[in-house]
Amino acid sequence: MKAAIIGGGVIGGGWAARFLLNGWDVDIFDLDPEAERKIGEVLSNARQALPHLYDKALPNEGKLSFKNSIATCVENADWVQESVPERLDLKLKVHEEINNFAPKTAFIGSSTSGFKPSEINQNGTRAFVAHPFNPVYLLPLVELVGAPQDSGLILESIGMFALNIRKEIDAHIADRLLEAVWREALWLVKDGIATTEEIDESIRMGFGLRWAQMGLFETYRIAGGEAGMKHFMAQFGPCLSLPWTKLMDVPEFDDALVNLIAEQSDAQSGSLSIRELERQRDSNLIGFMRHLKAQNWGAGKVIAQHEQKLHAKIGSIENKKITTGKGRVLPSWIDYNGHMTEYRYGQILADGVDELLIMAGLDLSDLSQGGSYFTVENHVNYLSEMKLGEEYHIEARIMAFDDKRLHVYQRVYTENGSCAASGEHMLLYVDAKTRKVGGAPKQIMEALNQFAAYHANIDIPNDAGKVGK
Repeated sequence: MKAAIIGGGVIGGGWAARFLLNGWDVDIFDLDPEAERKIGEVLSNARQALPHLYDKALPNEGKLSFKNSIATCVENADWVQESVPERLDLKLKVHEEINNFAPKTAFIGSSTSGFKPSEINQNGTRAFVAHPFNPVYLLPLVELVGAPQDSGLILESIGMFALNIRKEIDAHIADRLLEAVWREALWLVKDGIATTEEIDESIRMGFGLRWAQMGLFETYRIAGGEAGMKHFMAQFGPCLSLPWTKLMDVPEFDDALVNLIAEQSDAQSGSLSIRELERQRDSNLIGFMRHLKAQNWGAGKVIAQHEQKLHAKIGSIENKKITTGKGRVLPSWIDYNGHMTEYRYGQILADGVDELLIMAGLDLSDLSQGGSYFTVENHVNYLSEMKLGEEYHIEARIMAFDDKRLHVYQRVYTENGSCAASGEHMLLYVDAKTRKVGGAPKQIMEALNQFAAYHANIDIPNDAGKVGK
């Protein structure tokens, strides 16, 4: 799959990183002579950040190329994403060129934060709005306006959340909400009520934390207590008639206001470079989103769903070699010594056993009608260090089994062919209803018998324990 990115600024660079790190080839067109350096820095941040959200390895990174024209950039593209500056005349010109040279089957999205599809397509082009949020490589939301049905499926395949907007409207949904907060914040600074730092503190120390995981209406529903949203509306609705905000009144954007805000902002965070601020932002977002993933909630639910799709089928049998796992050592697996922490060895070996059971015909997602294997004993031999980014695969063999017991031996091999660890696992088949040891189904026994036959005449590994004990 190939993505063509037209405009390589902050948003375009983020799009490039999102596609590239999810295995797509990416071509970029940008007239800025510094584009390669700037996008390279965004990619560097993304490579450090995005893998931290997952406990499964992302696909191998795609190929990145820079093109000298829109025509060569969009050639053979499956998805074209325009992210040029927010000027309608420029977007009209760019989309006419994209329309002339992109494949008819290509999805053509615009990152516009304000224009409607009808405005962008007034000259007969076929773009839709696909408006993301910075950093694109971490935040899942994409607002879609006038988009083809299948476009959302593609965005979900790269770990994003597609929000289809029912009717086109200036600035879509999220930016209209942000604009309201932004206008009020400008007045608070101009009127001397608060500094830029104090306003930011009021958001990040309070309602920003609520919004990050529950949004606006669900937050207010809780504020209504047991009586719910009706009680909240009755209690706080009259406040809307009070002169609390100046949403329809915009302060004059004169030099004095611009300079005041710029000075306060520089004092607030000017000691850090933009790249340092980006990395701190990414680190904070990773922490929030990994916690939300553990709760299967909000933005974390999107990551969890994407993670499940990353390796839907891992197990394979080739030349009587049973592969039960493969992947890459992830950033979240590294300890203070710079190599994979010991409990992660146990995790990938346990995942390998699960994969073996799936290959044998056990449906781990639905155990209500039958039973499952419960692990009663594990042994892990740590043979060598595994470092960040190192690829590995796991090979398994059945050491012994009957209708109640299963003894599995596995080895973890690194990309250079050396054995980094071995593991032995003793499992018992347990009836899901009685919670007692029972007999495994016939079809699973037949599969295990076939697996065992692959290695029947091979010597027992030196580091394996006593078979059947």
